[in-house]
Amino acid sequence: MTGMHLHVEGIGLWSSRLGDFTALRTLLAGGMPAAPAAPAPAAALLPANERRRAPESVRLAVEVAGQALAMSGRDPGTLACVFASAHGDQAITDEICTTLARAPAELSPTRFHHSVHNAPAGYWTIATGCRAPSSAVCAGIHSFGAALLEASTQALAEQRPVLLVCSDIAGRGPLLEMTGCSLAFGCALLLAPEAGATALARLRLQMPADHAASTPLPATLAGVADGNPAAAALPLLALLAGHGGHCRLALAATLDLPVNVESVA
Repeated sequence: MTGMHLHVEGIGLWSSRLGDFTALRTLLAGGMPAAPAAPAPAAALLPANERRRAPESVRLAVEVAGQALAMSGRDPGTLACVFASAHGDQAITDEICTTLARAPAELSPTRFHHSVHNAPAGYWTIATGCRAPSSAVCAGIHSFGAALLEASTQALAEQRPVLLVCSDIAGRGPLLEMTGCSLAFGCALLLAPEAGATALARLRLQMPADHAASTPLPATLAGVADGNPAAAALPLLALLAGHGGHCRLALAATLDLPVNVESVA
C-alpha cells in the first residue's frame, strides 16, 4: 500500500465531558464547551422501545454514528459500516460472569444477546433499515487504527461511503481492574472515496510503518477519556477539529498507520 486517499463527510463524538464534535472544537480553541445534554448518550435514532432496552454500549455507538450521519446527510440505509470496540460491553460481561459464578441457571438470554461484539451493528442496521454490509472489529487497544484501515479499504475497494464507529464504555468489577477503562468514549467517521458537497477533510493513509513514539495530545484533552482504547482516535480527531496535520495511529504493538489530514471545509 503506497497511500490511500479518502474524505471525511461526518464526525461523531461523545464522552462524559464532550457531547459532540463541536464541543471538541470549542475545547481545543480554548473555550469552555457545554456539558453533554444528558449524562448518558441519547441514541435518538433508536426507536423508543429499543432505546429503553439497549445497553449503554449500544446507545453510545448509535449516538456517535447518528451524529456523523446527520453531518454527512447520507442515507443510512445504503451505508456499509464498521463497528469497533476493544472490550465490548464490559458491564454486561461482568454481570454474566458474576451470574455464572453464583447461579448459572439464572443467566439471562437477553443479557447474553447484548454481550456479543456485534450487538451495536445489529441495533444500528435494524433501526436504520440498512441492508449494506456491516463488520465488527476488535483489535484490543489498537482497535481504532485497525478499524480505520478496514473502513478505508472498504470505501476505496468498493467505491462507496463507509461509516466507521469505535466506542468503549467504562469497565466494572474485576474487568475494570484489568482494562483500566474508567470512562466511556465513542467516535464515528463517515468516510467517502470521493469529495462530496459535505466533505470536511481529506485523509491520506500511508504505508504502515514501524511503531514510533505516540502522537502527543493537546494538553486541553488530558482526562477526556483516560484509559479508554477508543480514545486512540483523539489525535486524528484533534487534527480534524483544527487545520490538519499528521499523526500516527497504532495498528499493533510494533506497527503504526501514518495519517495526513488536510482540511477542505
